[in-house]
Amino acid sequence: MVEKNEARNIGLNVKPPTKSCNDNNCPFHGSLPVRGQVITGIVSSIKMQNSILVKREYTHLVPKYERYEKRTSSYAAHCPPCIEAKIGDKVKIAECRPLSKTISFVTIEKL
Repeated sequence: MVEKNEARNIGLNVKPPTKSCNDNNCPFHGSLPVRGQVITGIVSSIKMQNSILVKREYTHLVPKYERYEKRTSSYAAHCPPCIEAKIGDKVKIAECRPLSKTISFVTIEKL
């Protein structure tokens, strides 16, 4: 079994956090499995409790004009206490099972 200060291997190439936490929905110190997409974005809001809003910017092709346009999408993600993310930080989030109505991602690394 994993000790309290030892981080669990989540199967992704990320550095585990140095801090320890007792959050059950933490992929490193709890029992939450991660699977699916891994997205990199910038934290835009930390107003929710233990959750953050991550904005991702991408380009979309407009075929009629043969040009690209910038688009943004935002994802609500659970942020465990061991990963202290603040507004403007670049973070990596991974898909997990739905934790609430809007949250299906969890923060796995602060870049």
